[in-house]
Amino acid sequence: MKTYGTSKSFLHTKDIAWETVGEGVKRKIMGYDDKIMLVHVAFDKGGIGPMHQHPHSQVTYVASGAFEVTIDGETHTLREGDSFFIPTNALHGAVCTEAGELIDVFSPIREDFME
Repeated sequence: MKTYGTSKSFLHTKDIAWETVGEGVKRKIMGYDDKIMLVHVAFDKGGIGPMHQHPHSQVTYVASGAFEVTIDGETHTLREGDSFFIPTNALHGAVCTEAGELIDVFSPIREDFME
């Protein structure tokens, strides 16, 4: 596994550029080392996080908006203040039904986000 080091100790959102990752979806990597990563994701209404899976554990906090989240074939509507956990290799995705933002935590780091 390639080592990516660590992010700065203090990060200001104004200094981090948004990266477009899909139609109506953008993200900022907010901090990481080789064991954990925090990612801020913003969705326009109708933005889609397509169904996918990965070997990382993920926990996500809904900071704002509303999302139809599917994990292993089960779908729930989640709103501001809710959260969800995705175990390793679970098939999952989300559709944004009200413009909003998610805070994702991954363990270990998502190397594919660093490329």
